[in-house]
Amino acid sequence: MSRLMLGVAALSLSLALPAYSQQKPDPNLDKFPAGPEKAIIAEACTACHSLARVAFGSYDAAGWHNAVAMMMNAGAALTPDQVEPVTNYLIKSFPEKPLPPFKQVDGPVKVTIKEWVLPTAGTRPHDPLAAPDGTLWYSGHMGSLIGHLDPKTGKIDEYRTKTPASGPHGLTMDRDGNIWYTGNFKGYIGKLDTKTHQFTEYKTGAARDPHTPLFDKNGILWFTSQNSNMVGRLDPKTGAVKLAVSPTADSAPYGMVFDSKGKLWFSEWQAPKLASVNADSMEITEVVLPNAETRPRRIAIDANDVIWISDYSRGYLGMYDTKTGKTKEWPSPGGPRSQPYGITVLNGIVWYDEGNTKPNGLVRFDPKTEKFQTFPVPSGGGTIRNMMPTADKSSLALAMSGVNRVGIATINN
Repeated sequence: MSRLMLGVAALSLSLALPAYSQQKPDPNLDKFPAGPEKAIIAEACTACHSLARVAFGSYDAAGWHNAVAMMMNAGAALTPDQVEPVTNYLIKSFPEKPLPPFKQVDGPVKVTIKEWVLPTAGTRPHDPLAAPDGTLWYSGHMGSLIGHLDPKTGKIDEYRTKTPASGPHGLTMDRDGNIWYTGNFKGYIGKLDTKTHQFTEYKTGAARDPHTPLFDKNGILWFTSQNSNMVGRLDPKTGAVKLAVSPTADSAPYGMVFDSKGKLWFSEWQAPKLASVNADSMEITEVVLPNAETRPRRIAIDANDVIWISDYSRGYLGMYDTKTGKTKEWPSPGGPRSQPYGITVLNGIVWYDEGNTKPNGLVRFDPKTEKFQTFPVPSGGGTIRNMMPTADKSSLALAMSGVNRVGIATINN
């Protein structure tokens, strides 16, 4: 996993489950150099996870500042006077490990990326949502908030969730313009009324960590639940929730798309599989992808019902034609450790992020020519976990989680 994912993925699970309990001395304690900060970290950082999450972290100075802010948002018990010495200790003791370099691939398109720093440190913006009015909403995974940016003015408003430390993850918009999100740490689907700014919560039962939400054409909200290994549906009118377990154990249902006929598809991040869901029976049908090492993280779908796959584990871009069953794949420009992640389709072109290169690369792929083009993310990116087209189809909305920013990539063909 990437430098950020190892620690935060474990934290996400730990916040959804009972707190980590240290029954004996942490075996990773000896990896921490002597100093007063060692004892502080040993106490403050083990409420949710083991010290391995710290000892094997890999950040530059800005990354450690952001990581400490994220952990404090999640409840790490550091006093204000401890923050700076602890952060400096981590910067010195655990410097960033080498990452694959960004690979420049020239092409026919120009892209301008504009970024906005978010008001709350350690927000960890996870998913962006490009609204019809040209504004951008985002989920603050570690800040436990929903944010709203007006790109014209740069004004950012933050709305704190009713339940603290909810871990807002994915988000989507209903027909009335309200924001729906997954309370990933607290086992619920949330709704933010964009007129009154009031929150409503719907518990998801055994699906303890709802992940990605999408509305179908009938107004039913579907969602994946990664660690619970489930797919679910919520009827907003009644609050009724129905759940289905993925046929493959521990497959981690993750990204979702609807095809042109309204069929739901999702990726199984911890298996080389895609799957579709029967909306009435909730029966799940799996598709096994050709390479056993493939781990499809996010997926996108084009106008021809071809699913595009960010193969996170192998550093590939893949495709699956839902009509014919045809598959094909291409090595990502950044190489096998580039960790393709957020992905979308805009005007027939596939766009995705290489989240483990330094800096992150925004990658363009033309299915007609099978040619790549890459663009460096100015801030470094810190892993763009999701992206989507803007309403006018001219740009991409981005969330740069590791550098606490959101952005818009304007495409000039």
